[in-house]
Amino acid sequence: MADAPVSFLPLGAIIQSINVGGINIVQGFPEQEQYQKYNDPYFGETIGRIANRTKGAKIDSLNGGKTYALAANDGPNNLHGGNVGWGKKIWDGPKPIGIRAVPGIDDLDGGESVKFSLVSPDGDEGFPGKVETSVIYTVGTQKQDGKEVLVLAYEYEAELVDGADETVINMTNHSYFNLAGKPTIEGTVAQLATDKYLPIDDGGIPVDDAKTFRVKVTDAFTLGPEEPDIDDCFIVNEAASAIPIDTRSEPLTKLVSTHHPESKVHLEVYSTEPAFQFYTGKFIEVPEIPGVPARGKRSGFCVEPSRYVNAANVDEWKGQVLLKKGEKYGSRTVYRAWRE
Repeated sequence: MADAPVSFLPLGAIIQSINVGGINIVQGFPEQEQYQKYNDPYFGETIGRIANRTKGAKIDSLNGGKTYALAANDGPNNLHGGNVGWGKKIWDGPKPIGIRAVPGIDDLDGGESVKFSLVSPDGDEGFPGKVETSVIYTVGTQKQDGKEVLVLAYEYEAELVDGADETVINMTNHSYFNLAGKPTIEGTVAQLATDKYLPIDDGGIPVDDAKTFRVKVTDAFTLGPEEPDIDDCFIVNEAASAIPIDTRSEPLTKLVSTHHPESKVHLEVYSTEPAFQFYTGKFIEVPEIPGVPARGKRSGFCVEPSRYVNAANVDEWKGQVLLKKGEKYGSRTVYRAWRE
């Protein structure tokens, strides 16, 4: 993919760049070593085993009622799989695997694909079972109203192969988007597919079933210098107990539409996943390094398709993330981006 408008890294199977009309619309660093030193915000990382927060940094009642202690790396809770989650590990890849179609994306030109793989040992960051996981990235283009649309799709798979009868998986990508190449995302116009979200406590753990969000996010709204300040899990599929461990055969749903009036860059995010975290980057704090300016709060926004937050510890939600031996976890997400 040397000439492709996207680039990836073995570290965390990271999405390093997505170039649209001359603008790299994701935050990152020029070199892999800089991610290892400075990437506290998780720019571009493939997050696992469990994305987002896990209450009390433990998994209750797996493998016959056992409790598994995890790293408390976000106050009392576990965040993004622990101190060295999958986004901080070196994956095997990229391995070219030829041309692939993207179900739900019609008339795709190209489709060149690469695969990254990782073996996560039993006990990795406290999680039970040896897991083999992979991400396949597929890149192509579509024509839309005379414009060329860049398509980047990713497909996750994970399988429990040894060491336990059950484990928990909830993967996502943690790219931060900035559609204008400016210091902040101010002026970005966004529209979400749903205004249902999970109310949370001060530590980011859901305390109730889905409620209506405080901002009318299903209508187009503009991100200002400070507001709206959003870091919440929005719910696309409210049938919480019926969500399969492998959503890849589910239809793609458009989660978020965004554009910036000045750059005229558009980004749409589609996924088979039942939920997504929408985050406006309040806590980004990356120092200036040679060749790269400092990145501060609201220098990017995230759309993180996933299962419900803390699903592993909520009986009605647990089936979304509970991976048993002989099953496969899976999901698919697609970015569509273009410049007017």
